[in-house]
Amino acid sequence: MSGTIAIVGRPNVGKSTIFNRIAGSRVSIVEDMPGVTRDRIYASGEWTGHTFHLIDTGGIQLADQPYQEEIRAQVQIAIEEADVIIMVCNGKEGMSEDDRYIAGMLQRSRKPVVLAVNQIDDDSRLMNIYEFYALGLGDPIAVSGVHGIGIGDVLDACLAAMPEEKAAEETEGIHIAVIGQPNVGKSSLVNKILHEERSIVSNIQGTTRDAIDTPFEYDGKKYVIVDTAGIRKRGKVWESVEKYSVLRAMRAIERCDCALFLIDAQAGIREQDKHVAGYAAEAGKPIVIVVNKWDAVEKNEKSMQEFTEKVRNEFVYLSYAPVVFVSAKTGQRVDTILPVVDHVVENAGRRIPTNILNQVIADTQVTTPAPARNGKRFRIYYATQTSVAPPTFVLSCNEPKLMHFTYQRFIENSLRNAFDFEGTPIRIIARRKISE
Repeated sequence: MSGTIAIVGRPNVGKSTIFNRIAGSRVSIVEDMPGVTRDRIYASGEWTGHTFHLIDTGGIQLADQPYQEEIRAQVQIAIEEADVIIMVCNGKEGMSEDDRYIAGMLQRSRKPVVLAVNQIDDDSRLMNIYEFYALGLGDPIAVSGVHGIGIGDVLDACLAAMPEEKAAEETEGIHIAVIGQPNVGKSSLVNKILHEERSIVSNIQGTTRDAIDTPFEYDGKKYVIVDTAGIRKRGKVWESVEKYSVLRAMRAIERCDCALFLIDAQAGIREQDKHVAGYAAEAGKPIVIVVNKWDAVEKNEKSMQEFTEKVRNEFVYLSYAPVVFVSAKTGQRVDTILPVVDHVVENAGRRIPTNILNQVIADTQVTTPAPARNGKRFRIYYATQTSVAPPTFVLSCNEPKLMHFTYQRFIENSLRNAFDFEGTPIRIIARRKISE
C-alpha cells in the first residue's frame, strides 16, 4: 500500500458515495439523510497502478446533534492516520459554517488536503465551486460522486500530494503478526514467546496502541513478532483513546508472513472473531489459530476436540488452519507455536511441479467431473502454479463461468489432499484456454 486517504466533510455531502466510487464497491451505507456513517469505514483503493488505504468518516457539524462528540473523535483519528485528506463539500447547497469549521480543523492538522466539491452533475453548476476558494484549501475540484465525474482528478491530486514512501528496513526472519480482539492475551503471548516483558500487559482493553516489531531468535532461526492493537467491532468503538486503530493492525497483517489468530478460550468464539480472522484470510496470509487461556477452562478428555469442532464450524473458511491450545499466563504449550509457524510458512511457499499438478487435476476430473450447467460442463485442459504465498493456481479451461464455487472448493480440497498446504490459503483462477 502506498499510503492512506481519509474522506471528511459535513453530513450529507456525498462522502460515502465518493468512498464507494473509489473503493469500487458499496462498502459504506449511502442514505439521503445526515449522520448515517458514524464510525470509520476502511477499504482499499487503486488508481493508475498505485494502491492505498481509504477511510470514510462520519459527518462533522457544529449543531448539537446525537453522537457528534464521538464522530469528531473518530474523524480526528482518521485525520491522524491519513497521509492525504479529501474534504468533500456540497456544490449544490453552497458553503456553510460547518465547512469553515472543518477546513480550520484540517489546516491545523498540517496534512495535505484535496478539496472536492460534490454534486456538480453538469456544467450549469460549475460556477458554484468558486466560493469554496474562501476555505483556504487550494483549488476546488468539481466532482459528481453519483456519476463518477472528476473522481480521477481528485485521485491524481491525492497521489501527487502523497508523501514519498520511505523504503522500510525489512528485518530478516519470519514476520509473525499477532492478531485478535482486545483482551484475548496478545501481549501476554508475545512476552511469553520472547521470555521478557517487551509489551505492556494489562486487563484494560486497548492497551496496545500500535504495532511493535520485535526481532528474536529461536532454535537458530530468526523471527520478527508484531504485537498489534486489538481489533474491535468498529460500530461499538467511540473512545478517542483508540488511536491505534484497526488500520494499523491491517498494515501489520499485510507485511507479515504468518498470522497468529488468538481466541479467548474463556469467552469462547464471538461474532467479531470472524471479522478479525477475515482480514488475514483475505490478505492471503498463512494462519495459525491459537486458543489462549486454556488453563482457565474446566476440561475433560474431550474438551480440546469439542472446542476444535466449534472452531471448525464457526470458521469454515479457515478449515486449513491448524489449531493450537496454549496458556500465555502459565506458558503451557507456548513452545509448540513456532514449529507450527515454520510449517505453515513453508507450505505457503510450496511449489508443485507442473506435471504432478496436472496429474492430480486430471485424476480429479476423471473421478468427479464437474456437474453440467445448462447442458455444458466445466473442463480443465491444463493447470499451472503461477505464484506462492499464497499458492496460486491458474486453470486453463473451456469456460470460466461454468466453474461453480462448489467445484472450485472440490478442486482445492483435492490439491490439499495431494499436497501439504496446511495453514495457507490457496487461490484458484480459471481462465479461458487461448485458441491456437
